[in-house]
Amino acid sequence: MTSALDEELSRALKEASPPSELLERLLALEVGALTERRIERRIRESKLPERKLLADFDFAFQEGVDKRQIVELATLDFARRKQGVIIAGNSGTGKSHIAKAILLIGCQKTFRCRYVTATTMLRELLATLADNSLEQKLKRFLTPEILLIDEVGFDRLEQHDPRNANLFHKVIDGRYCKGSTIITTNIDFKELGDYLGDPVITAATVDRMIHHSIIITIEGPSWRLHESQQLNARK
Repeated sequence: MTSALDEELSRALKEASPPSELLERLLALEVGALTERRIERRIRESKLPERKLLADFDFAFQEGVDKRQIVELATLDFARRKQGVIIAGNSGTGKSHIAKAILLIGCQKTFRCRYVTATTMLRELLATLADNSLEQKLKRFLTPEILLIDEVGFDRLEQHDPRNANLFHKVIDGRYCKGSTIITTNIDFKELGDYLGDPVITAATVDRMIHHSIIITIEGPSWRLHESQQLNARK
């Protein structure tokens, strides 16, 4: 900001700019700096583990992805409509890459965003049952305008605690029609009951998850496997 200010002052002296024009340019610089700081704050608060970009996604390799649909998601109209997004597919197909890139765009557009894996979210909520702080912790996942719950199905949670189904339902139900929830998963909706440990509660959860949601299913090869094979071929 200091160097930019010096440049504008030097420019004003060289061009003999009127004070009003100089003031306008300085105000524009200040607004730009404030916006950048706000965006960085949004990104930090989102807890995104990495900054994925749609520009880095290989649509040519993953032909099962409709590029036009992903570009449409990047407009964030779904968030303005408070719609959900479910991205399903096998491991390595790019679900998380796309979801993280969309969440990053949300931060850049100054939406309140939050990233969390399903395992971490449920572990944190489960821990609150011991000290009756569940309602307070729930707010962390209910208040963001866009919440990304990544890796649903990655860990077999039903082996840990049967209360996970109810906790997961509280998040989905609490955000229903109030905020946008992006979910990535490698399991079928029919398997969610076994995954969360309670098919009855999960049925109600799935009903809210898919209602008014954009569902994207990626059927294609694993990029990680492809990349590994390429590296081995070069050796």
